[in-house]
Amino acid sequence: MKTITTTADLAAFCTQAAAHPYVTVDTEFLRERTYYSKLCLVQLAMPGEDDSGAVLVDPLADGISLEPLYDLFRDTSVVKVFHAARQDLEIFFVDAKVFPEPLFDTQVAAMVCGFGEQVGYETLVRKIAREGVDKTSRFTDWSRRPLSDAQKTYALADVTHLRQVYEFLAAELDKSGRGRWVAEELEILTNPDTYISVPREAWKRVKTRTNSAKFLAIVRELAAFREEYAQTRNVPRNRVYKDDALVELASLKPGTMEELSRSRLLLRDARKGEIADGILSGIKAGLACKPADMPQPDRSREMLQVNPALADLLRVLLKAKTESAGVAAKLIAPAADLDGIAAGLRDVPAMKGWRLEVFGNDALRLCEGKIALTAHGNDVKVVEV
Repeated sequence: MKTITTTADLAAFCTQAAAHPYVTVDTEFLRERTYYSKLCLVQLAMPGEDDSGAVLVDPLADGISLEPLYDLFRDTSVVKVFHAARQDLEIFFVDAKVFPEPLFDTQVAAMVCGFGEQVGYETLVRKIAREGVDKTSRFTDWSRRPLSDAQKTYALADVTHLRQVYEFLAAELDKSGRGRWVAEELEILTNPDTYISVPREAWKRVKTRTNSAKFLAIVRELAAFREEYAQTRNVPRNRVYKDDALVELASLKPGTMEELSRSRLLLRDARKGEIADGILSGIKAGLACKPADMPQPDRSREMLQVNPALADLLRVLLKAKTESAGVAAKLIAPAADLDGIAAGLRDVPAMKGWRLEVFGNDALRLCEGKIALTAHGNDVKVVEV
């Protein structure tokens, strides 16, 4: 198992890899103590049936630069293959503002090839490569050096088995003509907006029991301060204060340090100093917010008049269509979107791209009374009306 610790060795490997049609990629990282993931290891493998074309890259080695790897990512003649790439891509985007191009995600490909929703790497390796994956090193501390042989073996297996998984899925997509489906899904993964957290939008991720605009104005200020504080100091947002403490503060509206100290849920470090000052300033700003500037929750779905019978028919249609296409129903449309379609919504994912082709067009026709559903034994058929 070769471990690369210098920029020169990494450049030599990447030059060699650039001569191949694809390279498999994976990472090991830590995020428990930081806002941004700490990259601890990069695994790479060229096509082959043994470990000779696979390496481990140590990004923590003194003086090493990952720029040769990023040059390989920019080389459009080489497909970069990942499994469940989102967190890996976030690391590379934050570090170098680069996305691998072209990209292939075996988890996404597996979903459209009939392996179910968010299928795991171990499952694909077992079903396609007929191999097992040792999971014992999964939750080890990847930042500690030296790495053990068990850690290295585990890490390398994440890219060596991935070669066979990729080749199988790529062939399946060629046969089915569903490569475009995968490409549409990957557009989200390679959109910078996917990985940019805007502090003033952070309140939308906080679950609350009230939609009062005045209350949400305070939540917005507290969430924005927390996000900015966490980003600038690279600490987890929950280390600043957790969501339940944020909601409690928005309800109690403390105006002084003494009142702030009465919070039941606030961490000790947040009751003083810069965090406490930020909380009090945020509450003050939220209380002073003008009605026109207060955040407005999306109540559009609350106003929808859902036709329950039509929603049930759409569920039957979705089940029939996804079984026929061999894709997971949740990949096409969750239950809330089916209710939305039954109430007249059309701006939902099921009505766009490849989902429109598989399900959306017939869903529209069903809503318009142009088709009906009939049962033939265990099968549901679509019939023209």
